[in-house]
Amino acid sequence: MKTIVVSALSQFALLGALATHTGAQPPRPRLPVPVPPEGTAIHRDLAYVPNGHPRQKLDLYLPPGAAAAPQTKRPLIVYVHGGAFLGGDKNSPFLPVRLLSKGYAVASLNYRLSGDALFPAQIRDCKAAVRWLRAHAPGYGLDPARFVAWGESAGGNLAALLGTAGDVKTFDAGENLAHSSAVQGVVDHYGPTDFLQMDAHRVPGGDTHDPADSPESRLVGGPIQKNKEKVAWANPITYVTRDDPPFFIAHGDKDRAVPFHQSELLYAALKKAGVRATFLPVPGADHGFKDATPEQARQIDEATDAFLRAIRK
Repeated sequence: MKTIVVSALSQFALLGALATHTGAQPPRPRLPVPVPPEGTAIHRDLAYVPNGHPRQKLDLYLPPGAAAAPQTKRPLIVYVHGGAFLGGDKNSPFLPVRLLSKGYAVASLNYRLSGDALFPAQIRDCKAAVRWLRAHAPGYGLDPARFVAWGESAGGNLAALLGTAGDVKTFDAGENLAHSSAVQGVVDHYGPTDFLQMDAHRVPGGDTHDPADSPESRLVGGPIQKNKEKVAWANPITYVTRDDPPFFIAHGDKDRAVPFHQSELLYAALKKAGVRATFLPVPGADHGFKDATPEQARQIDEATDAFLRAIRK
């Protein structure tokens, strides 16, 4: 485990680091890793499973000034990276470090990928990380009653599962079981939900998901149309109940990797159950909000921040 405090000089080093966002689409140009604000304390490679898999680690970012006010309980963003369940990393270009300047702490998780273990290993890892963070909340000045899961793409699926399956004990295994793995809010950016419906609603030229070598098939261990029970297990809609936490969902309507319809399905299920949910369509945007205008990007950030403020009260 390594702790770093971001200084003006280390920001330049971080700005030069690059990460690959691996998704179902062909590889995109590498995007820069966002730079935390000066004064951020970063605790790297915290193992949330003792003697576990190399990917069962997280990075914890504490906002500037945290060391000077150790008794302050800060809300936590639990970030889950994307990458089609087969790639990606906690050092993600989509990591929401901008929220550190607003007083949030951010935990960024790695989890076992589909090449390491089949589902439900991924959600079990995410839940184990949440329990570890709750168990260690006093030592890092975190508020265990204000954890928000945030994910994009495959990470959006897992963040949504943290929201709807927080009370599903089948997915809780390992250490810190006396602590809850539930979250108090979910930010889901273009995450898949019902894999079985993806091909029927893909945009022209979009990715296919039914083949045996698709990311979703690799996640469940076989072609999704021949493994419908396993697919239902990985679908956050399966677990929706009225007592689920509030959701914020955003999705580009020209997404070639995860059809826009996937978020429509989740939003409809949440509303039907009486869960507080906000859905922000992004007209013309592809996966990762590619092709979104600067104004649309601003709207996404502002709407997300408003959602988080409402939870924080």
